[in-house]
Amino acid sequence: MIEILSYPFMQRALLAALLTGVIAPAIGTYIVQRRLSLLGDGLGHVAIAGVGLALLTGQAAVPWAVAVCVAGAVAVEILRQRGKATGDVGLAILFYGGLAAGVLMSGIAGQGAAALSQYLFGSLTTVTSSDLWVIVVLAVLVLVPTLGLAPQLFAVSTDEEHARTQGLRTSLYNILIVVLAAVTVTLAMRTVGLLLVSALMVVPVAAAQNLVRGFYAALVAAIAVGVSVTVGGAVGSFYLDTPPGALIVVLAIVVFALSWPFSALLARRRRVAPVLPELVDDDALTLHTEVPEAHPHRHGPDCEHPEIRHGDHTDYVHEGHRHASHGDHYDEH
Repeated sequence: MIEILSYPFMQRALLAALLTGVIAPAIGTYIVQRRLSLLGDGLGHVAIAGVGLALLTGQAAVPWAVAVCVAGAVAVEILRQRGKATGDVGLAILFYGGLAAGVLMSGIAGQGAAALSQYLFGSLTTVTSSDLWVIVVLAVLVLVPTLGLAPQLFAVSTDEEHARTQGLRTSLYNILIVVLAAVTVTLAMRTVGLLLVSALMVVPVAAAQNLVRGFYAALVAAIAVGVSVTVGGAVGSFYLDTPPGALIVVLAIVVFALSWPFSALLARRRRVAPVLPELVDDDALTLHTEVPEAHPHRHGPDCEHPEIRHGDHTDYVHEGHRHASHGDHYDEH
C-alpha cells in the first residue's frame, strides 16, 4: 500500500475512487427505494451525449456531461409526473437517444467512437488534478442534500402519495433525486465508467439490505460497501494490471453474493418469534400448585416482578408463573 501512495497518479485515483464509493451508494439508496435501479444506465447514456457535445465543441467533457445529463433527467421526470411518459418509456428515451447522439457528435468531430471509451468504461488512473477538484466539488454538492434531506427523500422514495399528504413537495424532491443521480453518474464516469456506474449505485445498496435492517443502517452499510469495493478495486487493478472500473463492479457483485446467506438468516430470525410464557386467566385454570411456606422471595409493591390485578388481590409474575398470595404462602399458577 505504501508503494501505491508513492505515485501521484495513484493518490488521485484512490481519492477519486473513495469519493465515488461514498456518493454512488448514497444516492443509489433512494433510486433503489423508487424501484428505478436502471436509472443510472439511462442517465449514463445521456451523459454520453454530453461527452459527444464536448468533443464536438472542443470543451472539457465533465461540465457538458453534467449539464446534458441533468437536463435529460429533469425532462424525463417532469414527463413522468405529468403522465405523458411512463418510467419505462422515459428510460428508453435516455438509453437510445443519448447513446445515438453521443456517437453521432463524436463522429462529426472526427474522434470516432474510440474517443468515448475512456468515459464508457472509466479511466481511473488518468484522473488529473483538475479532474479531482471537479470530482470533490460535485461530491460535496451531492452528499450534502443526500444526507441532510434524508428523511424527506426517503419518504418521497418509499411512498410518494403518503409523503404528499404529509405536506412534502414531492415533485420538487423527485426532481432533486434525479438531479443528484445525474451528477453522480457524471462524477463516476472517470472511475467506473458510464456503462458500469449503475452497478455501483445499486449493488452495494442491495448488499447492505441483505446485511442490515432499517433505512439509516442500510444507508451507512451501503456507503461502507461502496468505499470498500472502489478502493479495493483501485488497489487491485494496480497489482493485477486490470481495468479498475470492471474490477470494482466485480468486487461489488462478490460482496452481494457473500451477503446473501446473511439475508436468509435474518429472514429466518424474523419468522421465529421468541417463545414467551403466556399469562392466562385464573378462572380457566383447574390446577394450582402450592408453593411451600419457605418461599425464597416475598412479593410486594416494591419488588421487581410485574404486578397483575386479579379481582380483589394482586398476582405477581415470577419465573413465567403467577404467584398469588394465599395466607402464609403463595399459590403458583
